[in-house]
Amino acid sequence: MTQAVKHPASHREPLAAGIATFAAVMLVIGGVLGILRGIMAIANDSVFVNTPDYVFEFNVEGWGWIHLALGIVALMTGLSLFKFTLWARVAGVAIAGLLLVSSFLSLPYYPVWSVVLIALYGFVIWALCVARPESADVP
Repeated sequence: MTQAVKHPASHREPLAAGIATFAAVMLVIGGVLGILRGIMAIANDSVFVNTPDYVFEFNVEGWGWIHLALGIVALMTGLSLFKFTLWARVAGVAIAGLLLVSSFLSLPYYPVWSVVLIALYGFVIWALCVARPESADVP
C-alpha cells in the first residue's frame, strides 16, 4: 500500500499564478481592443476592406456590434480572472474561444489583425487550461 506524499509548495504555484495573471492581462487587453475595433467598425465602416462573396457575410457594422459585445464581455471576464477562481477560468476559456472564432470569421475584413488575435486568444486558452494552483487536489 503506497501513500501519496504531499510535497510542500514548489515553484509551480508562482508559475501558475504568473501564467494566469498574464492570460488575464491579455484577455483584458484583447477586450479593450475588441471594444475599439467594434467602435471603429460601427462608426465608420469604410475603414475596413469589404470582401464580396464571403461565405460568412455580414456587413462591417454587424461585425462591429459583435466585436463590441464580445470585447465588453472579455474585459469583464479578464478582470474577474485576477481572482483565479474556477468559474472565471472556465468563462475565460469560453470567451477566448468565442473571440477566436469571431476573429477567424472576420479574416477577410482585417486579415493581419485577425491572425494576431487568433494567436493571442489561443495562448489565453492554453494558459488558462494549464495553470493550476498548487492547492488544487489534482495530482
